Amino acid sequence: MQASVVICSIDDRKFDQVSANYRRILGPALLEIIGIHDARSLAEGYNRGIDRARGDVLVFSHDDIEILTPDFAARLDGHLHSHDVIGVAGTTRLVGGGWYFAGHPYDYMLVITPHPETGQPTMVIEGGGPLVVPGIQALDGVFMATRSSVAQALRFDAGTFDHFHLYDLDFSYRACVSGLRLAVCRDLVLIHHSHGSYDDRWDEYRRRFEHKFADRLAAAAPRRNAPIVNVPLDATVLGDPAEVARLCRPETLARFVARLGAAASA
Repeated sequence: MQASVVICSIDDRKFDQVSANYRRILGPALLEIIGIHDARSLAEGYNRGIDRARGDVLVFSHDDIEILTPDFAARLDGHLHSHDVIGVAGTTRLVGGGWYFAGHPYDYMLVITPHPETGQPTMVIEGGGPLVVPGIQALDGVFMATRSSVAQALRFDAGTFDHFHLYDLDFSYRACVSGLRLAVCRDLVLIHHSHGSYDDRWDEYRRRFEHKFADRLAAAAPRRNAPIVNVPLDATVLGDPAEVARLCRPETLARFVARLGAAASA
């Protein structure tokens, strides 16, 4: 596997930090990091990245993440032998312009993010079952990976999504509609250092997405809030490579996910 990582960023500090993380975590599998620093939209920027990429695997990444999984390259390669497009959050039932709109039991996620009130790093887990969830219809764009041939065939819809929202749902849902295999891979552990912004501009692009796929989206059922497990993490743990390795073991992650079963039945 030779990977190209495409990152749209206007923040030099964030770009340097995430680039160093990818160099460390991908090692010899990393062919190139493609920085797009003047993107008119994420769709437009990612399309330029696709045109420049030389790797057989393409990663589309936000600039404010940090991947923790020590054997990330091997897991990434293995997942892309079984699936065509992968991410760390998504849904098996897309009913609108947010991947999380369907609720329980369709939504899946495992992401570490600062707690909105305390700022403490917190592993947020949604959806029970296996760590690798197949049958996904749409993915969150904080991190997506695919084969170069898939990205070149699909591309991003820069005409409709000419800002910084909904490019990810459009790309991943079109992949699903075309018969490709999508999965949420919750053994690819990452920290997302920010929370999404859902303002009037986001709502405009949500409406564009829902208009574009009005005849395809699943019917919305009464939404059931998914049981969510929040695992507080000590910052010193995240700074210790041995502790991070233990945290990212599949058996450790599976135990955290198993807590959802207890939460759902409580």
